[in-house]
Amino acid sequence: MANNELTVAVLGPGGVGGLLAALLSRVGHRVICLAGEETAGTLRTHGIQVRSAHFGDFTAPVEADTELREPVDACLIAVKATALDTALARVPATALGDGLLVPFLNGVEHPAHLRARYTPAQVAPAIIRVESTRTAPGVIEHGSPFVEIDLTGDTVPRDRLDALATALDAAGPTTRVLSDETAALWAKMTFLAPLALLTTRYGLALGDVRTRHRPELTALLEETAAVSRAYGGPSDPAGALARYDAFTPGMKSSMQRDAEAGRPLELDAIGGALLRAAERQGVAVPVAARLVRELEEQDTN
Repeated sequence: MANNELTVAVLGPGGVGGLLAALLSRVGHRVICLAGEETAGTLRTHGIQVRSAHFGDFTAPVEADTELREPVDACLIAVKATALDTALARVPATALGDGLLVPFLNGVEHPAHLRARYTPAQVAPAIIRVESTRTAPGVIEHGSPFVEIDLTGDTVPRDRLDALATALDAAGPTTRVLSDETAALWAKMTFLAPLALLTTRYGLALGDVRTRHRPELTALLEETAAVSRAYGGPSDPAGALARYDAFTPGMKSSMQRDAEAGRPLELDAIGGALLRAAERQGVAVPVAARLVRELEEQDTN
C-alpha cells in the first residue's frame, strides 16, 4: 500500500460496507464490491447512492463482481456473522494475494476463524461505530453524525495498518490504529452484548430496557466486564452504564432490528461467544446464560 490510490474490495456492500465503499471511491480509490449477481449488476450500473447529513448526498461509481478475481490492497468484510462462511466463498485466498482482510464483524471469535482460512498476518480486525442502513441495493442512508473506526491486528505489520488507517481517515471516517487487538474486541463486546441481548429478548428500545430492566442491565454489564477482565480487556461497568444512559431512549440494537425483520440473529456470535469465553476462564455469567437460552427458545418458536 505504498501508493496513495488503493484497490479495495468490499464484501457485503450493505449499510456499513456500502458506505465505506462509496466514501473510498469518492476520494479516488478503486473499489470492487462483492455481492450476488443482481446486486452486483445494480452497483455496476448505478453506483452507490449515499444520503447523509454528515457527508452530504452523493453517488459514487464502483466496480462489482460476484467473486474476487485479482489481488487487492485490502478486502473489507462487512457481512453479518451468520453469513460469513457463505460470503467468504467470494474471496478465494489465492485471489486475495497479500491484501489485508479487514472484518467489521460483531463478536470476538471471527479473527481466529479467518486466520485459520487465510494467512494470519493479513487479518486486521476493525470496529466501527456508525448508524448506516441499506434501504435498497446500492442505496445507503447514513444517520449518525460520525463514523469512527478502530483498526487493529496483533499479527499485522504496523506500517500496513497505518497505511490503511490513513486512507480510511482521509475518506471521512475518523480512524485510529489500536495496538492491543484483544482489548479492542472486548471493549466492543462489553458494550454490545448487554444491549443486543436485552433489547432483543424483551423487544424494547434502550430507554425502556434501562428503566424497566435496569437490575438485569447492571448485572449483565458486571458479567461482561468480568469476562473481559479475564482476557486482559477493559472492565468499566459503571462507565458503560453511564454511556447507555446518555443514548437516546429510542435506540435499538442491530440484533433487535434483525429479529423484528425476521432475519437470522447473530446470537451465537455475540451471546454464544460470550458464554464460551466465560466458560474457558471459569467466570460465572448466569444472567447472560439465561438470556441466551431464552433467545434461543424465542428464535425457534
